[in-house]
Amino acid sequence: MRYPPMLGPATAGARAGTDAAEDERTSHSRGSWLLALALSLALVLGLSITTPAAAQDSTPDDDAAAMTLLEALDVDSFPTKGEAIDAIVHSDDSRARDWLQALLDGRLQRAGDGRFVVVLDNTGRDWPVQDALSGEPLGQMSRRELDRIGINNALRNQLRSAIAVVDLYAADVGLRRASAERLLGEVDSDLAGPLAEVIEEEPDARVRERLVQALAIYRLEQGELQAIDDLRGSLHPRVRVALARAASGTVESRAANGDDPIVADAAREALNSIEQMLKLNRAAETLYFGLSLGSVLVLAAIGLAITFGVMGVINMAHGELIMLGAYTTWAMQQLLPGQPGLALILAIPAGFLVAALAGIAIERGVIQFLKGRPLETLLATFGISLILQQLVRTGISPLNRTVITPEWMSGSIAVNDALSLTLNRMYVLGFALVVFAVLMLIMRRTRLGLEVRAVTQNRAMARSMGIRATRVDIMTFALGSGVAGLAGVALSQLTNVGPNLGQNYIIDSFMVVVFGGVGNLWGTLVAGLSLGVINQVLEPWAGAVMAKIIVLVFIILFIQKRPRGLFPQKGRAAEG
Repeated sequence: MRYPPMLGPATAGARAGTDAAEDERTSHSRGSWLLALALSLALVLGLSITTPAAAQDSTPDDDAAAMTLLEALDVDSFPTKGEAIDAIVHSDDSRARDWLQALLDGRLQRAGDGRFVVVLDNTGRDWPVQDALSGEPLGQMSRRELDRIGINNALRNQLRSAIAVVDLYAADVGLRRASAERLLGEVDSDLAGPLAEVIEEEPDARVRERLVQALAIYRLEQGELQAIDDLRGSLHPRVRVALARAASGTVESRAANGDDPIVADAAREALNSIEQMLKLNRAAETLYFGLSLGSVLVLAAIGLAITFGVMGVINMAHGELIMLGAYTTWAMQQLLPGQPGLALILAIPAGFLVAALAGIAIERGVIQFLKGRPLETLLATFGISLILQQLVRTGISPLNRTVITPEWMSGSIAVNDALSLTLNRMYVLGFALVVFAVLMLIMRRTRLGLEVRAVTQNRAMARSMGIRATRVDIMTFALGSGVAGLAGVALSQLTNVGPNLGQNYIIDSFMVVVFGGVGNLWGTLVAGLSLGVINQVLEPWAGAVMAKIIVLVFIILFIQKRPRGLFPQKGRAAEG
């Protein structure tokens, strides 16, 4: 495959064997760049004379020419090596791209017998290698048998540009996008002309946008005012650097053109508009992280809102129920090694059941004997929380456990060059909303929900109507505890799982419940999301601890004005 002659003139020896072929194709091309494009497309479509299979069947003459190209790299002069790199770029050899990448990575080396080899793995004492010409594995060689071909920073930049240009012809759009990304700030006078032509032929809009920006940065460095229009509105860091240099009059090529205040003013104006857009993106990022933090608070508090609202129980062991859900997720991944996604899905019902059963045990074993005595209930459940923590430390480990995040929850969605949304937080936010919606359906559309609402509003009247308040208490506590387990499943994807996991959220959960209105699900949702956003806004300038103190003071002042929270309870019990 022939690569475009973009990085400087090739040596006479490298060009001598191709002049006749170039003359024959001149009538069918507008230039060497379009010729390379046509040949590359022909290779992709299977229309070229040399197929990929044929390229592997190199002849002795091909290997001799390739050996000449590689030998030109094994010299002491860095400028000579640069000319050799140009010669490889201009060659017809299909292996040229692999040689350039291996040279950049330091894996192209010369063996003691004179052969050029590519190191496959440079860890350990002996390295597996393959022949650079034939690609055949040659077993392992010690480091002493190999002589590394050294390069300097200038050659590294030249190699990166060469590889980026070559990759612009790849069939894989992802490779072309990465190539266009690397060309930002790397375009020179040799690349500028051909790059303008390849922009017209590029079908992918994202690649085309990056190439336009790369070319515009070069034109801006030459003092062209029109280049600013192509860069205006871009949030890419390299674009901002180029505009900042132009705005401050530090563009290197200005020495030839003289400082242009018009260009500097236009660059400054474009940079100011970009800064305003950056502020909006930072605000959007803060809002996103605040909502994701708020969704965690909603999951942690919504179960507490149910039990606290119906039974009036201050359950200090609620955080440990969250911890049990997180450990259930870890245990499922131990049972299904290598399948973190399936384990996480199965952990959702498993975490709910484990926490619900633990909640029933707490309610039947302790809380039913302490009804109407809130202080004693608080002390008893605090003791239960300590017992659960110690059981986990003794039975599992006092050390934190890491839960593997499935591949489909990893990574992020890039909205633009300045804003990306992490997928794990997006899934947790969606999961919290789904759990909230299911709980609303249960409370509004089921008999259990009707009975819970009746007991919440007036326990005595509900008993007189035949509702078994004890059964409602058990089911309510199981439901609230199970939701706490779901919160633990979600938290396992955001932080390490440890015995103290629940302690980090118990106080915040109570603040959310009190702020939103005791026993009100809508109040819990609004309060949780609001406090999450407020915390995220305050933390950058006040610090994490001070932000929590400010939020606590705010809630205290708010409760002074609205003692029943944002959404107060209704009914006789609420009035009493």
